[in-house]
Parts: sequence; C-alpha cells; structure tokens
Amino acid sequence: MTKQDKIIVQAKRELARREFFYYCHLLEGDFYRTDRQYLVELCNALQEFYESDIYNVLIVNLPPRHGKSRTAQNLVKWAFGKNHKEKIMTGSYNATLSKSFAKGVRDSIKEIKADDNITVFSDVFCGVEIKEGDGAAHMWSLKDGYNSYLATSPDGSSTGFGASLLIIDDIIKNAEEAHNENVKEAHWSWFTNTMLSRLEEGGKIIIIMTRWASDDLAGRAIEHFADDPKFKPKVIMMKAVQDDGTMLCDDVLSKDSYLSKVRAMGEDIASANYQQEPIDVKGRLYTYFSTYKDIPRDDKGYPLFSAVKAYVDSADTGEDWLCAIVYGVYNDNAYILDILFTDAPMEITERKTAELLHRNGVNVSDIESNNGGRGFARNVKRILKEEYPGNRTKIVTFHQSKNKEARILSNSTQVMDHVLYPENFKELWPEYYSAMYKYQRKGKNAHDDAPDATTGVVERLNAPVIKSINSDIY
Repeated sequence: MTKQDKIIVQAKRELARREFFYYCHLLEGDFYRTDRQYLVELCNALQEFYESDIYNVLIVNLPPRHGKSRTAQNLVKWAFGKNHKEKIMTGSYNATLSKSFAKGVRDSIKEIKADDNITVFSDVFCGVEIKEGDGAAHMWSLKDGYNSYLATSPDGSSTGFGASLLIIDDIIKNAEEAHNENVKEAHWSWFTNTMLSRLEEGGKIIIIMTRWASDDLAGRAIEHFADDPKFKPKVIMMKAVQDDGTMLCDDVLSKDSYLSKVRAMGEDIASANYQQEPIDVKGRLYTYFSTYKDIPRDDKGYPLFSAVKAYVDSADTGEDWLCAIVYGVYNDNAYILDILFTDAPMEITERKTAELLHRNGVNVSDIESNNGGRGFARNVKRILKEEYPGNRTKIVTFHQSKNKEARILSNSTQVMDHVLYPENFKELWPEYYSAMYKYQRKGKNAHDDAPDATTGVVERLNAPVIKSINSDIY
C-alpha cells in the first residue's frame, strides 16, 4: 500500500467516525450504497437525532427488509465508538431476537482484522473493547464502561440497568398480534413501566418498527409523547410505494415483487407492512367525522334545536358498554351534546343516565328494551321522578329487531354526514371516540356498542317530539 493509499484509507475512516451513513457504507457497502437515497436519509436522520438536542424521541416506520434492524444495530456500534460511556438498552420481539441483536453488536466490536482489504469496527474506532469476563451475549460492558449494553424483550428483565439510549426494534410479530388488544396493551405496559423507568435523565428513545395498528406501540407513543412536555417526538415514515407510484428502492423491493406480496398476503396486511397504513385504519367503517364549533343559534343567541333527544343502549351482557348519546336536532342533523360511555355495572349506570338526561334537558330518551333494557328504563324513569322533581323527560322504550351489523353498515354514511360532534370530542369522550374510530367494516370488532347507539341516533333523528322548555340551556 502506497503512502497515498494509506492517506485515503485514513480519510475514509475519519469520515466514518464523523458520518453515520459513511460508517455503514464503509463496513457494509454492498447494502449501504450511496445511490440508495432512502438509506442516506435514514442514517442522516438518526445521526442528527443522536447528536442534537432538538428531539428526544424518534419513531421510524419502514417497510420489511429495508434495513430497519440492521441500521439500528449499526447505530448502536457507531454510538459506542463515539462515546464509550454510552449505556444502551434495546428491546426486540422476544429473547431470541434481542439476543441475536446484542450478539451482532458485540461480535462486531470484538471482530479481529484478518484481511487488509476488509474494514472492521476496530479500524474506525480503535481502543473500543469488550470488558474481559463481561461479554455475555445479551448484556456486556465496554472496557472503560459499566453496564454498557443490555438486550431485552417484553418477557425479559432489565432490573438494575439504566440507559442513556433506548432502542425498540419491531416488537409486533404478525397481523394476529396487531388485532390482539391484550398483546398491544402488554407492549405498551412493558414500554412505559419497564423501559421508560430505565431511561436516565437526558436520555433518548428510538422506536423502529413497521406500523401495524393505530394503537400499536408506535401509534400510542406518537399520541402519548405529543402531549408530554418532557419529550419532543419526531416521526420518520417511509412507504415502499411512493405517492408518485415509484418504489422506495427498486433494488430492495421491485414493483412486481410488491404486487406479488399484496396478492399473497392481502391488501390490508400489505398496506400496513409496506405503506405504513395501520390495518384498522385501512378497514375503518367511519373514514371521517363531522364537527361543529358552536351549536346553531338565532340572532339572540338562543339554540335553534327543534328538540333535545337521547338514544340509550344499555349493557346487555357483562362485556357490553352502556352508550347514551344526547343530541340536539336541527335541519336533519344531530348535534352531539353529551355522551355517557361506560362499562360500569347497571346499578351505577342507571343513576348516571338519569343525571345525564336531566342535566341536558332532554325531551325524549329512546331506550332499547332488548334483554335487560326494559328494567333499566323503568329504573331510570323512577330515579328521574324521585331525585329530579319537575323533570319532563319522556322515556320511550322499544325493541330493536333489525340486524345490528347491517344497521351499522347501511347507516354509516348518514352517521358521517349528519352526526356532528364538538371539535374536541376526542378529548371529551376518548373511549367513545376510540370505539368509533377503530370500528372495522369487515368483522374483527370486539365491541360495537358505540357504533350501534350512534346508528340509533340517525334512525330516530326525525321522530316527532314537542320542543322542550329547557332547550335554551345550551
């Protein structure tokens, strides 16, 4: 090797120390090619996040086989090269994957150079070594560090370990888990109760995963951290098929291969995997909700409602939720004024429903009398008479004999166009909003109480009623 060649080699290594993408390119040039622009952008974004203080939460959504885990693994190596005191904890789907991730990082740092023409980690970051006797596959320390690295999983342990950098790598396995509320809740509980508790002051979080559901770990993190003053989140989302129809990277996934995968796995799963469109969003029944800033009023500020009504669907079984919706009627539209949506027992919901009807000056309350509904209605009527003297709400019971799913589907457009919610209804009634937002057009619905009651609103919207003397309370 000539002197000039040695200078070039050293320059490349110095550039690799400074730039994360070039580090990846120098060691794994067959994959991290300079003409793969999405990898350049991904690596640059990860470096900017790691080195700056603008954001402390980064959520990266990429299609399968596009280098998510590989790049996360390389970031850990590069970070240790930059800072020997770094303490990094990674979380993967299970113990096997987390151990494999950790082993890949450890073995790269320990790799002994055997060929002058092949660059290894120690060429770029010399002096970074695994501490002797402290090199277990899932937990190890650098020679001049302490508890430098831990790989864990939702069923693993992290007791006694603190981290300056948390990396969560693809913890949803398949579509079945994406539909399993218990699995998603367990992931979130593990993340908040275990992983976050290990984050040291000033630490950072990276979540790298394919999007599956709107309430998967990435989705819940986006929503959670947006309202947390301590954390500043940033989201990077890359789709396999770009908006102009071109592929993110033809070398990694061609259009023909993509279409073949869509045919094999189905459009909903393919959209989640490759287009970052959550399964439940893709198949949502209600694609939008109509809202209002203020109720309709006359020139003196009085409400223009022809009536204030309520639709109540009591909980028939132990797993059902009571859904009571109060709405004002104006020009064939239902202006939602109040909602009670709860899984509390009947002895509690009877009293809460009576209070809801009285508080809102409801003229007529339609209560489904299926199963226990008639007894529920009698008790609500009794409570109104005994505890709210002068209340004029008329309780109307009826039997709902039509097919529930057919009613919900056939009235979905009416619901989207003629049921108007306050602009902040997501914050006012979060459980109700979630139940409506996630409801699927084709099966896969654990509960249908909210869509069922809302469908009842549009069905009973224009039934005749005498105007209430209390309609000006709004």
